[in-house]
Amino acid sequence: MESFLDDTFDVKAKHAPDEALEKWRKLCGVVKNPKRRFRFTANISKRSEAAAMRRTNQEKLRIAVLVSKAAFQFISRGDDETPLQVKLNGVATIIGKIGLFFAVITFAVLVQGLVVRKWKDGSHVDWSAEEAMEMLEYFAIAVTIVVVAVPEGLPLAVTLSLAFAMKKMMNDKALVRHLAACETMGSATTICSDKTGTLTTNHMTVVKSCICMSVREVGNPSKFANMKSELHDSALKLLLQSIFNNTGGEVVMSKEGKREILGTPTEAAILEFGLSLGGDFQAEREAVKLVKLEPFNSTKKRMGAVVELPVDGGRLRAHSKGASEIVLASCEKVINSKGEVVALDDSSLKFLQATIDQFASEALRTLCLAYKEVQGGFSPNDLIPESGYTCIGIVGIKDPVRPGVKESVAVCHAAGIAVRMVTGDNINTAKAIARECGILTSDGVAIEGPVFREKSQAELLELIPKIQVMARSSPLDKHTLVKHLRTTFDDVVAVTGDGTNDAPALHEADIGLAMGIAGTEVAKESADVIILDDNFSTIVTVAKWGRSVYINIQKFVQFQLTVNVVALVVNFSSACMTGSAPLTAVQLLWVNMIMDTLGALALATEPPNNALMKRPPVGRKGHFITNVMWRNILGQSFYQFLIIWKLQASGKSMFELEGSDSDLVLNTIIFNSFVFCQVFNEISSREMESINVFKGMLNNYVFVMVLVATVAFQIIIIEFLGTFANTTHLTSHQWGACVLIGFIGMPIAAILKLVPV
Repeated sequence: MESFLDDTFDVKAKHAPDEALEKWRKLCGVVKNPKRRFRFTANISKRSEAAAMRRTNQEKLRIAVLVSKAAFQFISRGDDETPLQVKLNGVATIIGKIGLFFAVITFAVLVQGLVVRKWKDGSHVDWSAEEAMEMLEYFAIAVTIVVVAVPEGLPLAVTLSLAFAMKKMMNDKALVRHLAACETMGSATTICSDKTGTLTTNHMTVVKSCICMSVREVGNPSKFANMKSELHDSALKLLLQSIFNNTGGEVVMSKEGKREILGTPTEAAILEFGLSLGGDFQAEREAVKLVKLEPFNSTKKRMGAVVELPVDGGRLRAHSKGASEIVLASCEKVINSKGEVVALDDSSLKFLQATIDQFASEALRTLCLAYKEVQGGFSPNDLIPESGYTCIGIVGIKDPVRPGVKESVAVCHAAGIAVRMVTGDNINTAKAIARECGILTSDGVAIEGPVFREKSQAELLELIPKIQVMARSSPLDKHTLVKHLRTTFDDVVAVTGDGTNDAPALHEADIGLAMGIAGTEVAKESADVIILDDNFSTIVTVAKWGRSVYINIQKFVQFQLTVNVVALVVNFSSACMTGSAPLTAVQLLWVNMIMDTLGALALATEPPNNALMKRPPVGRKGHFITNVMWRNILGQSFYQFLIIWKLQASGKSMFELEGSDSDLVLNTIIFNSFVFCQVFNEISSREMESINVFKGMLNNYVFVMVLVATVAFQIIIIEFLGTFANTTHLTSHQWGACVLIGFIGMPIAAILKLVPV
């Protein structure tokens, strides 16, 4: 039939028959069986392998779906605003509307005054060019009020503060990938941290062992020598064979002739343990033939190898290594102190389980080593057995807590930031490390991932706020925890991650923190900030800089609102009372420049201090403009408005001004006093609650330069740009009075800070 179709029709098959059949076989697990009449039948022996592969693929698919979902959410929300941006948009909208309202009212009052004056003169029909120019001046004042009121300096202040923090954080071993992450970290209420490499040094060493049912401390050459002499030769041979063949690490010689161990910190610790017992890596590897090596699996929490023993007639032996409680559960026998293989009875099992718990309570990571004689044939396509093993022993690996971590956790607690440990380690090990770091407290809960997964929604609502340690957790457990903290409890969550599987949790978190040394490229791409030294203390530094950004923007807004309130009220009240505005359009634009550009430069570049980590976090729903800010704004505004109104009402008599230019001189004094009020208020705004505003001021050279530049430009405007700015020359007495008026605002600001709110 096939040849008939080929000869009759000139149509090429999409795939050649043999090629298509081969692909179908691979997909369906169907093999060619020449012993049967029906040659293409399913190979029953491969069913278990197919089932295991299906379970693995299902787990991978679950991870992939979560990663894809997180990516689509990230893309779809695209320009998602940070908590601070949402608050700033609200502030900007309110200020803009208020400014527009005052501008319209001011323009209407000024025009009404002109119209009433012309009506009284009987010239309301005839309009001259001068009157048109006067109305244009009124319009310019109204527009200027809008310009002054609209906080266009806010984006500049935010960008400057974030860019400044980003540059400084690089020096503190933190690479910011997304600029907004700086200020988001300042609002963080929870940090979900890994254990290995973040809270600990990730430099692991075997310090205790239980080989052949005997617990020993190891760590120095004499103890290793004693252990080697006490172990039976056959047991030592099995131990070294398991260590050097069931590993993803490598022992090599460098160009300098030094021995180097390659691999993960855990693998390096086990290999170092074997070398210290007198093992020879190359000799052990050459003595056997490696049939199959199954790398460590985070789901199974174990790895395995099958080796062929040429000296024993090609006998096969399987080795298993992994989480102690999991590997021990697959054991049926154990090697005793005499080197004999005996049944793993209840007493031996309880002893080994107690040893695991004891090691874990001492903050040791435990691994169990086991072997099994493989009967019958074995091919690389077969699964490594998962039961029927003989326990060789258990090793306890010490991963010391990083210096300064305990102090950093205490700083977080003082700052109102909850720290949670999420790890794949044994729960007893995790609890011991958490206690050592100060994470696990008496009222905290430590839970295992499998138990966490079984909880109902109602149980999770009660449990999650108390969780301080989650052990034996999978990436899905971490994702679930982060999602609940964000959506159910409105926490601002920072999450650390280093693996590819951590991508969903890093995307779900408000701030994703990837490890720069141990982190994979996928984790780094998913993160907002990369911690270059993998140190928890650096995360605390990032939080401090984030709070500094938030506080600096608050300082700027406090300073800006004070200028806005005074400028609006002065011009509005003056327009209503006298029919004219004391501050001209050019003068208001100069004030606007002081307030926006120079003010942003000065206040947005303040470095952080330790006091920032002694106050509670703002969180997702905290008010941006606080009661403290309102107290300072209203108090300072009242003083400035009062002094300017006093100058308007009786300034001529106070300064003994007479003659045709007395109005111009008085308006110049008012303008000059107003500017110096802002100069000294800028200094007062450095601290919203502390009276000592000069602390560290000289260290911030940008702030000092802005003050000097503002005063210098003010002198130029008053003395040399009179025609342009509608000002005139002032005497030294008048200059001194203007500076004094501005300076008085500082003690008033200090007194205001004593008023409780």
